[in-house]
Amino acid sequence: MVYDHILTETHGRVGLVRFNRPDRRNALSMALIAELRDALDIFEAAGEIGAIVVTGNDQAFAAGADIGEMAALESFADVFQSEFSGADWLRLSTCRKPTIAAVAGYALGGGCELALMCDFILAADNARFGQPEITVGATPGCGGTQRLPRAIGKAKAMEMCLTGRLMDAAEAERNGLVARIVPLASLVEDAINTAKAIAGRSRPATMLVKECVGRAFEMPLAEGVLFERRMFQACFALDDRREGMTAFAAKRPARFRDR
Repeated sequence: MVYDHILTETHGRVGLVRFNRPDRRNALSMALIAELRDALDIFEAAGEIGAIVVTGNDQAFAAGADIGEMAALESFADVFQSEFSGADWLRLSTCRKPTIAAVAGYALGGGCELALMCDFILAADNARFGQPEITVGATPGCGGTQRLPRAIGKAKAMEMCLTGRLMDAAEAERNGLVARIVPLASLVEDAINTAKAIAGRSRPATMLVKECVGRAFEMPLAEGVLFERRMFQACFALDDRREGMTAFAAKRPARFRDR
């Protein structure tokens, strides 16, 4: 597909989405979000794709929602009826295939929220995260006040949301916001290689793991452990589970068939 605000590529079994509004630091317009939703829908439906990487450029993952576009919305009714920050904005959070945010430069406001919707974040050493909506008289609107505390705890999240302070890559890693810091020059390559490793596993198993970890934030521990146990037991219905254990015993690479 040819898009106006994003670029898409495939790297083996990995789908890559790159925000492409460099003149606006990849500000998230409604048009960009609609294109992102479309690209994610295509990669989710593609049988050959096993994992998805979302990234921006060296200066910005996404520096927030498009303020000019938001400023034209003058009332609650305008925003409510436009579905600004609605279902399209949340599409990343509903992907069943594993998703990785490869973040360089600024990930602010909606950009930080999109990164948080991914399964994990790989950060370049120049990455900076923040929810600065308070500085323009607004609140986060795509999960910043909900996902950020779950990632880094109440105190840090509250400080960031109330002051607009930015968090650099080192602090983000210390506080569990990002999985790893990698050099800027190799960020996208590292993210693609990580996604290839994930996509090389059994797809049903990776989807079950993703669902189990996600449930950890949605239910009490006892219920979560029970859900995990049922998913583990369900793995014994998979041909891939049988192949994986047989291959391990035979000391050979597993040949998963995603079933």
